[in-house]
Amino acid sequence: MSNMLADGLEALRAAEAPLLVLGALTAAWLAVRAVGCLLAGLRVWVLGNGRLVSPGSLGQWAVVTGATDGIGKAYAEELARRGFNIVLISRSQEKLDDVSKAIESKCEVQTKTIAADFSTRDIYPKIEEGLAGLEIGVLVNNVGVSYGYPEFFLSIPNLDSFINTLINVNITSVCQMTSLVLPRMVQRKKGAILNISSASALAPIPLLTVYSASKVGDRTEDKVIDTIIF
Repeated sequence: MSNMLADGLEALRAAEAPLLVLGALTAAWLAVRAVGCLLAGLRVWVLGNGRLVSPGSLGQWAVVTGATDGIGKAYAEELARRGFNIVLISRSQEKLDDVSKAIESKCEVQTKTIAADFSTRDIYPKIEEGLAGLEIGVLVNNVGVSYGYPEFFLSIPNLDSFINTLINVNITSVCQMTSLVLPRMVQRKKGAILNISSASALAPIPLLTVYSASKVGDRTEDKVIDTIIF
């Protein structure tokens, strides 16, 4: 029995040094992760709420697609509160006028509206004309469409039409709008583009196949352009 105990203690002593090294490496990795999270929080919640997001640091105008409801409207209002003039782009001119008046009244900035249906591809010359001459500091690619209700791919009603519409709104809009504003941002060496994605881009969702795939595309474009430009 004593021999077994001695052998066990000897084995523990032999493993002590590797375990100490493993523990030290684990602690160092956790420390690096913690510092990374703190720095990310500082960038987003402290610096991101201050001078980094302003007309002076980025450009005088912000462009928001899908700007009359929900997330897009909230972005438009917040950017206006920070002093940006706002270009509102959405389908309904009536809704655009309502949001435009509310923002101008509340924030005392300029607004411009462009009525455009992103489910079609012939709208971009009109949008390009509407953006001509503006110093665009921020583009928020928010416009999007999803399923009326979750459904398996082959059971989606009017599948071909649905695919075309969803791709035009969720993917083509991001690529086309980015192509309209990015060249001047690069020339001025400042600007920000925000692509509103979805948690459905993080894992396959069988009942939202096309939508999930489109949001993966948006996230990938973010990373690729960031790699190429910066």
